[in-house]
Amino acid sequence: MTGRRRITDHGIDVHDPELARFWSERHLCTLTTLRADGSPHVVPVGATLDPDAGLLRVITSGTSRKAAHARGDGRVAVCQVDGRRWATVEGTASVLTDRDDVAEAERRYALRYRTPRENPQRVVLAVRIERILGHLG
Repeated sequence: MTGRRRITDHGIDVHDPELARFWSERHLCTLTTLRADGSPHVVPVGATLDPDAGLLRVITSGTSRKAAHARGDGRVAVCQVDGRRWATVEGTASVLTDRDDVAEAERRYALRYRTPRENPQRVVLAVRIERILGHLG
């Protein structure tokens, strides 16, 4: 192989204003969880970023595979892409069932996307942000 090798640090601070702008725009994301055998399970989701709480939230049904995977290993990655801009949030997910937690996640989802449909089995995947990688310029 010839040529120069480019090494780039794609780390982004959770309080970066460009990150906040990017995550306030309406983009779908992919959520990657791990199956019991360690293989990735990737699905499209709506996600909201809460830098002050250090959380990323995804609403889903408590019976979904993503919720089951989060109850297991809990390691997740949520990625959003728009052209050359991208950001991946890595962390550990907890499944929250408390009505107030679900209502807060639904409120944030409605601000970014639309009011979610009724789902009495809804839970929140609350991802504790451990690392953010991306390119926002």
